[in-house]
Amino acid sequence: MIPEKCAAVSARSCSSKALFSDRALLDHAGWNVKQIRYVYHIAIDAFYTFLADDGWAIASHIALSTLMALFPFLIVLTSLAGFFGSKQLADQAVSLLLNVWPQQVADSLSGEIHDVLTTTRGDILTIGAVLAVYFASNGVEALRVALNRAYAVTEPRSWYWLRLESIGYTLVAAFTSLAMAFLIVLGPLMLEAARRHIPFFVESNESALNFARYGITIGALVMALFILHAWLPAGRRGFVQILPGIIFTMVASLISGIVFGQYLARFANNYVTMYAGLASVIIALVFLYFIAAIFVYGGELNASIIKSQLPHGVSLHEAQSPRRAETRA
Repeated sequence: MIPEKCAAVSARSCSSKALFSDRALLDHAGWNVKQIRYVYHIAIDAFYTFLADDGWAIASHIALSTLMALFPFLIVLTSLAGFFGSKQLADQAVSLLLNVWPQQVADSLSGEIHDVLTTTRGDILTIGAVLAVYFASNGVEALRVALNRAYAVTEPRSWYWLRLESIGYTLVAAFTSLAMAFLIVLGPLMLEAARRHIPFFVESNESALNFARYGITIGALVMALFILHAWLPAGRRGFVQILPGIIFTMVASLISGIVFGQYLARFANNYVTMYAGLASVIIALVFLYFIAAIFVYGGELNASIIKSQLPHGVSLHEAQSPRRAETRA
């Protein structure tokens, strides 16, 4: 009888363990389903808000403003580089900028960009340079409009203060581009000096070091996205609140660039046939349009996540107001 009782107790113990394991699996599966459902609802809400905020129209506005601001920005860049006595920095800065574009898009604009960079400019303090800075800041203003709509905030600042801020961002971007270009120019010299002292390390890690140099560009883009989402629109948002949209923008932009590059490799002649001499401009405009739509959706995604975490009765606008941020602090 005793062995039979022991067997019965053992069977009950095994069955209870199996039941507990099944419940744990069901709970885990239920948690995963809830998470997937939450992500789905956030993505759909962001998409419908994107449509309600005229996201496609805003994306086209950003694309056109960015393209129109590109060449004035290059003029500012070459003027600053000439002011510092090295036009090679401007060439390196532009090559860094175009490295994150699909090769077909970069090649379509390379001729026009080369013409801008090779033109002698010493007019950094003239009216022409001032106008170039002003027109280059239009791209920043377009991004501000998009993010203000995405985060459902009303801009309380004066228009002239906003324009000065945009000009400041433009100049900071130009100086940062030149600084990164200086690192790229300085990189080979540093490698050569290191090779003399630690040749084994440099020879075995040269590819990694070269990759790290161009990784600076990606890091600068991520930093620019953080600055844009945190400070460019009205209101206040925390680091965690803007992180999902930034990750989405970087990943989706990378995928979009690869897909668009593959598309152009096969069907670029369609643009030449349809737009003739304007093909290069249209290719760049279409690429910027996709990137702008991704950027706007990233802002809408952040806004949807913020809304889902708000207490009942608190609006998205109230949650981002500086007074509420100070109260929470």
